[in-house]
Amino acid sequence: MNLRQRLVGYVLGTHLVFLGVTLWFWRQQPLVVVCVEVLLLASAAVGLRLVGRAMQPLEHARRFRDLLQDRNYAARLQDQPDDELAGLVRLFNDMLDALYQERMKLGEQRGFLERLLEATPSAVVVFDFDGRISLLNASAQALLGLRDPLGHALSEWHGGGAGFVDGLDAMARKRAQALAADLDDLPAGESQLLVDVDGRRYRAQRGRFFDRGFGREFLLVEELTEELESSERATYEKLVRVLAHEVNNTVAATGSVLESVAAHLSAQGGADSADFGTAIEAVRRRNTGLGEFIERFTRVVKMPAAQPQPTDVAEMLDDILQLYREPCRARGIDIRWLRRDDVARQALDRNLMEQALLNVVKNAMEAAEATSREHAGRGGHVHLELVADDNRRPRLSVIDSGDRLGDVPAGQMFTPFFTTKKGGQGIGLLFVREVLNRHGLSYRLAPTGQGETRFDVWFPGPGEARAA
Repeated sequence: MNLRQRLVGYVLGTHLVFLGVTLWFWRQQPLVVVCVEVLLLASAAVGLRLVGRAMQPLEHARRFRDLLQDRNYAARLQDQPDDELAGLVRLFNDMLDALYQERMKLGEQRGFLERLLEATPSAVVVFDFDGRISLLNASAQALLGLRDPLGHALSEWHGGGAGFVDGLDAMARKRAQALAADLDDLPAGESQLLVDVDGRRYRAQRGRFFDRGFGREFLLVEELTEELESSERATYEKLVRVLAHEVNNTVAATGSVLESVAAHLSAQGGADSADFGTAIEAVRRRNTGLGEFIERFTRVVKMPAAQPQPTDVAEMLDDILQLYREPCRARGIDIRWLRRDDVARQALDRNLMEQALLNVVKNAMEAAEATSREHAGRGGHVHLELVADDNRRPRLSVIDSGDRLGDVPAGQMFTPFFTTKKGGQGIGLLFVREVLNRHGLSYRLAPTGQGETRFDVWFPGPGEARAA
């Protein structure tokens, strides 16, 4: 029995008792009884009306509760201008209106946030209270290649307990696993620079936010390859220009002095002139070598803009193969095609691309020769592949038997002035990277794990745009 029923029962019960008492006196004083009965009926009516008015706040509260439970924030309670509860009803209506506006605002913000997450090039991963993935935008899905990620932890992928989307090759899976492990180990509230097995660099940040009073975490991953390469390029260009200016001035002045001294010695003659001439010639050669050294650096800095023309990639590689066939034969290195598919002409600057591929094949030959010497003259090889993949994206590969990159971090392979060759200057791969970047081509240099090193270059397939 609710409060209304108890109040009505009390009013009716009380008046029925008084009604019974008055009926007891009906025979003695009927007129008085009639008057009392009328008063009792009037009192009961007034009491019931007052009970109804007194219960109105509870009735409004019940209706307000029902609206909140149904989340029907667009509905309003009806009020009367002469109602004493009009203020309370207006307050309820104002609360409903505020809730409705707040709900619309949150819905619009959520919709905007979802569209923003899908459009942003940065990878975003949001975790639930237990560290499982609850949201993954398109960029993160493309970066990590996870299959059915929602409801799973990152540790399931780098630990081998979950799979990746179909179509990923072994190298892509290895890259995704390593990157997932690095992201999983990233402490909350910190930002780190990560490098994957392909040498691509990322800025990863793990943040924290509160949802319903409990902490949740998210990952924000942004690829910084282009940004870092631009910064590096500007740095070493400035460095090389300064060095070239100083070295060239010194070499020119020293060369002039040496010419004068050599001429003076030649005119004077004497017993020591031959010894001095030999020393002067050695200094001349050193000056010439220093000039050539700095010229190789400035060649990278002053590289002309690419002028792409339709180029037969296989024909260009045939010329390079013919050029290095005799040097490889003399070193006991087998150089040949492993596979040579028909590939459409590519828009390339032949001069720049041919020079870059000459560097790649030369490095492969020298690495194979060095490894062959380390293994008591065991024969090495340099193999070429030109493959049209199933998706018709051509791939050029230079594979050598020189396992020189096994212990080299992926992020250092294309670092300016870094080299694994004794006496190397770290210019060749720098030049190659600049040429490939200017053509917008994807590339990868990595050990195969089977005692070989391969350099892959991917050309755009039919109708495919080049990388920016």
